[in-house]
Amino acid sequence: MLTQKKKQQAEAALQSAKENMNTRFRLGYHIMAPANWINDPNGLIYFNNEYHVFYQHHPYDENWGPMHWGHVKSKDLVHWEHLPIALVPGDDCDRDGCFSGSAVDNDGELTLIYTGHHYIDKEKDIFYQNQNIATSEDGITFKKSNLNPVVAIPPQDSGHHFRDPKVWRHGDSWYMIIGNATKEEIGRVILYKSSDLCDWEYVGVVAESDGTHGYMWECPDFFELNGKQVLLVSPQGMKAEGNKYRNLHQTGYFIGEYDYGRNDYQHGVFTELDNGHDFYAVQTFLDGQGRRIAFGWMDMWESPMPTKEDGWCGALTLPRVLTLSEDDKIYMNPPEEMILLREAQIDGFNDKLVSESYLVETEGKLIEFQTEFDIKHTDAEIRGIRIRGKKEEQTILSFNKITGIFTLDCSQSGRHDDGIRSIKLDTDNNLSLRVFIDRSSIEVFINEGQATMTSRTYPKEDIFGVEVFAENGTAHVNEFNLWKLKDIWN
Repeated sequence: MLTQKKKQQAEAALQSAKENMNTRFRLGYHIMAPANWINDPNGLIYFNNEYHVFYQHHPYDENWGPMHWGHVKSKDLVHWEHLPIALVPGDDCDRDGCFSGSAVDNDGELTLIYTGHHYIDKEKDIFYQNQNIATSEDGITFKKSNLNPVVAIPPQDSGHHFRDPKVWRHGDSWYMIIGNATKEEIGRVILYKSSDLCDWEYVGVVAESDGTHGYMWECPDFFELNGKQVLLVSPQGMKAEGNKYRNLHQTGYFIGEYDYGRNDYQHGVFTELDNGHDFYAVQTFLDGQGRRIAFGWMDMWESPMPTKEDGWCGALTLPRVLTLSEDDKIYMNPPEEMILLREAQIDGFNDKLVSESYLVETEGKLIEFQTEFDIKHTDAEIRGIRIRGKKEEQTILSFNKITGIFTLDCSQSGRHDDGIRSIKLDTDNNLSLRVFIDRSSIEVFINEGQATMTSRTYPKEDIFGVEVFAENGTAHVNEFNLWKLKDIWN
């Protein structure tokens, strides 16, 4: 009864906040809370023929605070419906927060596995964490288990970081990996095993930092892709190396082979999953078509977040389908359902030589465009796209043929940092771009997912047009197509 009252209070606070919210930067086709704060995606699952996404949520404030689990669902990955808050903190097992976790279908019972957070000294950030479960028969109303916490304490060699359980079934057993750090602040992922989701046995360490991969590995995920085993982690505390690891915290992956019997994971190097500003805490799931789909948090810790002054903060990325290339690189692309967002097509062009610039005029702030440049047969040193505002604002995508560097420049579209991210591309023939612009975000998919760049932008101007440009030579554009996109929340 007390839990239900807390949920009602949280929902009432959300409704009040929503009425006072400034919507200038509210996204049109991304998952957000109705108001106030969100961060990590949680509990991604395809359950009873619907997509469910949960997320870390503070319904009482636009800043991070005691974590609840917000909840949306969809039938098509495009049109989302807000559902009641799924988990509220305050019980003995999760006194100061229901932190990140995952979801499984246990013979028709939707089960959430999450971290309970407990402060010992909040001012000094001294805390302990445990793992808990909550269940639901209808996928909407959840009841915490009387057996919580199902994992009360971390291994003896752990520090206090012990969170973000990801659970899956293999054979006759359930497996759970948890993000962890040693007492010496070495980030790692540890493994547990269970027959019933309640009684868990500690197995050991799956993988850990070699000293260069940070002091804590958050939000781990472990899954098979094209016959290889992928470990996805979000390390905290990695140092920048040129154009790599430029964000305050990273998300990336290892590719390898895993032996369940020996808990032996042989893997390659750590690779960033996205090279923009705002992409963190990524989680994945299998849908009804067998696709491995990922969502990330489309913000970054300790970065400027201008929407806080508007009464809300945080969003999730578009869904992305993961595939593995022959050279063991993860490619990310929007699922085919994203074409359902298209409202009207704007006249584009094909087979065009551009020596300086060519503008396709369009209005609004929700657009998608696709273009392909012929790199091999034209001599422009730099070619790219400017998403132009009606006055001075612009976001620039550019490729330098000589250096092979692709750059996303958001410095003139409302960001309060350097605004620039770059990546080295391996391309000699064509450069294809598929780009989604929302009111305060840009997501760039390069060469059918060879690379992606995700960033928040905060333009004050409406879009005036999308301009193709070339510098120091001529660029050949094989095709250019543009669509206005609909606002799913209106």
